Amino acid sequence: MTPADDDLGGWDDSAQAWIDDLASEHEFGRRHVLDPAMLARVRRRSFANALDVGCGEGRFCRLLAAEGMAPIGIDPAEALLAEARRRDPQGDYRLGRAERLAFDDASFDLVVSYLTLIDIPDIGAAIPEMARVLRPGGTLLIAHINAFTTATIVGTDEWPEEEERIRGYLTERSGWVEWRGIRIRNWHRPMATYMTLLLDAGLTLRHFAEPPATGGPADRRAQYDDAPWFHVMEWAKADSE
Repeated sequence: MTPADDDLGGWDDSAQAWIDDLASEHEFGRRHVLDPAMLARVRRRSFANALDVGCGEGRFCRLLAAEGMAPIGIDPAEALLAEARRRDPQGDYRLGRAERLAFDDASFDLVVSYLTLIDIPDIGAAIPEMARVLRPGGTLLIAHINAFTTATIVGTDEWPEEEERIRGYLTERSGWVEWRGIRIRNWHRPMATYMTLLLDAGLTLRHFAEPPATGGPADRRAQYDDAPWFHVMEWAKADSE
């Protein structure tokens, strides 16, 4: 793997496999857990504009557009952006990285990170950047994989068996994770790392949930409820004084 590919965490090489997988039966978590929970938060307020950080192939941007918004999506992987533009020719998709957002301070009412924190190498730069581009009173809406899950899967080179215990929870690390032709670098960090960065950025937690599955096969819902993989957080930037 070339240094450039490594910098993208394998996303260019895995782009087509990822796109194919999104159309498969394996999209349980997004379709039946996170989409309903995230859209419920979006519908609680009226947002003039939005930025989707790590938009990938544009899936959540299209869901936001269906809610009447015109979001901007950024991603560092050209192959995923090409697919986003193919599926949504009227959308606004730009090359960019979470650690260096090419927008002025206070540019957006809503910033979204939908399962992207796990992919960002320099989270200490990315979270302050997301806060910086929020307008006063704006919302940072995050969907993330629970840290007890990333502690189990990151750095193990394979998906764990059901009974495997958490290992090295407090040790921040990255590792390559593979499934169904996808090979990407993910990051495990304890929950305290994210909470500290968000609080240090001057944000206030307004909502936290580990949403249940609301659809899909009954056996999958029951399995998910045993140990939810995801959480949703909504953080607010203070209004100007």
